[in-house]
Amino acid sequence: MRDRIRDAFDQIQAEEPLKAHTKDFLARKTAGYTRVRPRRLVRAVPALACFALLLLGGHWLYFTPTAAISIDINPSLELGVNRFDKVISVDGRNSDGQALAAALEVKYMDCTEAVEQILHCETVETLLAEDAVMEIGVIGTGDAQSERMLAAVESCTAQTANTYCYAAHTEEAEEAHALGLSCGKYRALRALQEVDPSVTADEVRDMSMREIRDWLAAASGGSADTQTGTETQGHHSGRGAGSGAGRQHANRHGAGNR
Repeated sequence: MRDRIRDAFDQIQAEEPLKAHTKDFLARKTAGYTRVRPRRLVRAVPALACFALLLLGGHWLYFTPTAAISIDINPSLELGVNRFDKVISVDGRNSDGQALAAALEVKYMDCTEAVEQILHCETVETLLAEDAVMEIGVIGTGDAQSERMLAAVESCTAQTANTYCYAAHTEEAEEAHALGLSCGKYRALRALQEVDPSVTADEVRDMSMREIRDWLAAASGGSADTQTGTETQGHHSGRGAGSGAGRQHANRHGAGNR
């Protein structure tokens, strides 16, 4: 840098004292930049590093799922929920579920608002009007968030016919996913297998919850509601047939299940 400045001034016709004074002035200014700027940058590095860590940490906190909501009616959906009760993923657990997931705009919503929107979307409203059965499970570790989410989901489905809410542990959901099933259908499969051990995951994967419940009722010679460990009124504690840990709740209005 200094050499280039010197060469440039050598080509300028001016008095030698003026050239010398100007070179010294520019040299002092240039040297000042090289001393001050790196020090300022060094001082800024810790602050920049802290800011980057905050961004990465915030991203990790927000986009790490801590619970899930499994929705089965056929379509079958699963909503990933973060520690702030916000939906961070929407996954279809079968082909119908994938189609519905693509049509929904519930990502980053509060999980309760997302469930309400799904309940009132055209596809689900039409199915429920035709006496379909919907099961909504809150999947978690049984912590305060899981309890809070279950209470919220029960509240928003209280006026919806043929909807059943339950709690399940993350381990149960992992077992379901290993078989390519949603949590609700996995619970129904386990209930069926208690009556007929030959039933396989492939047989129930694309069935609706109404069809599975009717099959269970026919195979057991009893009520499909009680055979899946759910009740038509109030809460049921403990583990029913095919149920996961936690409480279960069913809402019925009008004609109810047949």
